[in-house]
Amino acid sequence: MSTPAYRIGSNLWQESRQSAAAESRRVKLLSYNIQTGIATSKYRHYLTHSWKHVLPYPQRLDNLDRIADLAGDFDIVGLQEVDGGSLRSGFINQTKYLARQAGFPYWYDQTNRNLGRFAQHSLGLLSRFRPDEVTEVKLPGVIPGRGALILRFGNGEDSLLLMILHLALSRRARLNQLGCISEIVKDYRHVILMGDMNCCSESEEIDWLLRRTQLSEPIHGLHTFPSWAPRRNIDHILVSSTLEVVSIDVLNHPISDHLPIAMEVRLPSAVSLEASPSGTGSVSPVTALNRACSGS
Repeated sequence: MSTPAYRIGSNLWQESRQSAAAESRRVKLLSYNIQTGIATSKYRHYLTHSWKHVLPYPQRLDNLDRIADLAGDFDIVGLQEVDGGSLRSGFINQTKYLARQAGFPYWYDQTNRNLGRFAQHSLGLLSRFRPDEVTEVKLPGVIPGRGALILRFGNGEDSLLLMILHLALSRRARLNQLGCISEIVKDYRHVILMGDMNCCSESEEIDWLLRRTQLSEPIHGLHTFPSWAPRRNIDHILVSSTLEVVSIDVLNHPISDHLPIAMEVRLPSAVSLEASPSGTGSVSPVTALNRACSGS
């Protein structure tokens, strides 16, 4: 006896529904150190283009538009070396500008080193999902100005914690900063950590963090720096074991002196993200930790 048509239709409908649910849990991530929109393609540009870190120049917005074109293909973007609105950026908040150009409904700027009119060194978030909480953490260091931007999506044990950071240049400072970070992430099951960590996968610092948390790096050795001849993997996206990594890659998008790193993950069914249909808004911090963490 043949299967009734309505049973076939029901099965197809159920399979389609399950497929749609699985797709809705896929999230595309991008981490990018944009060097405030400065195009760098040779080592000598650090000297010859150094004035661009202080003064405005017309091509900066063109570079930001190219970055926005790339960012628009993703769901959550973590930005490092963004300017929060100073002389060099034409007093434009670059995170807000990128959110508008790329059509992100949620954005947030964390200024960690405020040099007044001359520079606003910041981390940035672009998101198609509304965070339930935004926390600014000031990371320890001999030279102040390093921070971590923490986003929590959802509530309870199945909330998703996402952290954007830019670590210090010295190993000792990085270890202290990762000590602070490990204390934060240990209380969460579902974690994504992204940013410019200024150290490689095989470094003592990354090994220290992975041994003390449930985080892992799906693929080692994805070289992102310098963008014109990548030899070092200092940009990372680390995830907890509860998240299924669908893909990860370094993108050939050489504007900054870093290349962006992209990842697609599939979230557990219990994790829920609230998307906005359209429009660009802003996210206000619920908690701001304006103190140095204890470190390791």
